[in-house]
Amino acid sequence: MTTTLKAIEGNMQKLDGGSMYGNCPKALWERWSPPDELNRIDLACRAMLIEHESGKKILCETGIGYFFPGKLRDRYGVRGDGHVLLDNLEKAGVRAEEIDAVILSHLHFDHAGGLLLPYEEGKEPALAFPRARFLLSREAFKRASNPHTRDRASFIPELPGLLESSGRLDLVDSNHASYLDDDFEFFFSDGHTPGLMLTKVRTQNDTVLFVGDLAPGLPWVHLPITMGYDRYPELLVNEKQNIFSQVLEQGAKLFFTHDPNTAFALLERDEKGKFKGIPLDAKIMS
Repeated sequence: MTTTLKAIEGNMQKLDGGSMYGNCPKALWERWSPPDELNRIDLACRAMLIEHESGKKILCETGIGYFFPGKLRDRYGVRGDGHVLLDNLEKAGVRAEEIDAVILSHLHFDHAGGLLLPYEEGKEPALAFPRARFLLSREAFKRASNPHTRDRASFIPELPGLLESSGRLDLVDSNHASYLDDDFEFFFSDGHTPGLMLTKVRTQNDTVLFVGDLAPGLPWVHLPITMGYDRYPELLVNEKQNIFSQVLEQGAKLFFTHDPNTAFALLERDEKGKFKGIPLDAKIMS
């Protein structure tokens, strides 16, 4: 058996373009992300499915899911009927019950909402992956459990308690986790949110970095482009410089969770030495 990496699409989202591009002028960002009449841009919320040669089935993140009640789905621009990620997992031949582990970069709802079953009126939130271990950095868990006023709305209040009470939460403090072999390595970043954990996976032919909100899509690979949602934009720029420099030397490809058109991209430098992502058509890497 060989290791394969598959892009699994979840519910799409529309968010304010100015918030997604921080201090980048609209005249520039609208070339990359054309806005609608409400100034919102299209965003994917995709996961990466790792079918490892060991037999383990591992998800990097779960997208936004369908846990919001109707009014909040409208407020946050959630698109698609039902839990699209779970539906697409089944189309890929994998049921939620078969997932061995979910690696989470952080617990903002657009990355972790898919951990929950779809919203049903009168029912309490419940986890969708009944046997999976949940790998998350200790700092990210701490942040979600006690968020700052500025980012409190980005978290799901019930989620830390659900993860902890499951008995299947593994808090990560180093570049490797005991549950995973040396094909997996973690990088940590604090610019977007404290404890953001990025996963690098090695396959037979490729090395892929799941970049999460370090760079939500192709435009954000360019170092100065940051989001209004980033807690410490200057720190994030420095972290991109450091992490991209390391993985570029290893010939790593990037996996984007929010880019509406591109899942995998090749990381390069242009003639001026600036980082850029070259879109790849592939939805599966091995």
